Amino acid sequence: MTALLKDKVALVTGAASGIGRASAQAFAREGAKVMVSDIAIEGGEETVGMIKKAGGEAVFVKCDVSNMAEVEVLIMKTVETYGRLDCAHNNAGIGGVGVSTADCSKENWDRIINVNLHGVWYCMKYEIAHMLKQGSGAIVNTSSISGLHGVRNDSAYSASKHGVIGLTKSAALEYAKQGIRINALCPGWTQTAMAETEAGATTDPKFLSQFVVDRPGTPEEQAEAVVWLCSDLASFVNGHTMIVDGGRMAL
Repeated sequence: MTALLKDKVALVTGAASGIGRASAQAFAREGAKVMVSDIAIEGGEETVGMIKKAGGEAVFVKCDVSNMAEVEVLIMKTVETYGRLDCAHNNAGIGGVGVSTADCSKENWDRIINVNLHGVWYCMKYEIAHMLKQGSGAIVNTSSISGLHGVRNDSAYSASKHGVIGLTKSAALEYAKQGIRINALCPGWTQTAMAETEAGATTDPKFLSQFVVDRPGTPEEQAEAVVWLCSDLASFVNGHTMIVDGGRMAL
């Protein structure tokens, strides 16, 4: 254990699986106490079990990030449990449904924006309020490379992820002098259950042809970037959009 985050407290939303689970495990590996949150209770509790089995400390709290009141309670419980909040990975998000802009229903649009964009803002609203009292904190918001370019038949998702980047940059400017760093993670295609459901088999040659390194990324590779951004090693990194995509956006 390198203990980059020894004695720190970290919160991860969407931590029942995928990037969120890997992020929670990485925080714990580096010495942080972790508040694990997700709408999926079983998966969230499994993440806590994995962390404890590895010798870490973690607690699970169910939260739907699209519900502002639930997010407020989540932050309150984090501080009540551990006394502070040093790092937050606002990762909870959902995918699109593959329809054109004109055919996108209001229900689908609202659902994606409420989780992917409103949810990040709700989390930041209450996280920042507490971090201001401490005079320090680091936040990483999960966006996507889809937040950097247009995506055919996925406008709601792309719009939500573009919004996360704008929100991140604006907040980073507002709170930099108050000891709070805020950055965005932009994963390329990462081997998670959600991604595989949308793309189909990751062994398909046509699918793999979009990757510069002939493979999707792993949740663990994304988690390493999150932990680094939250650590003192990244003390001068603020308002940054970190692309972790194996070179896809260099094409």
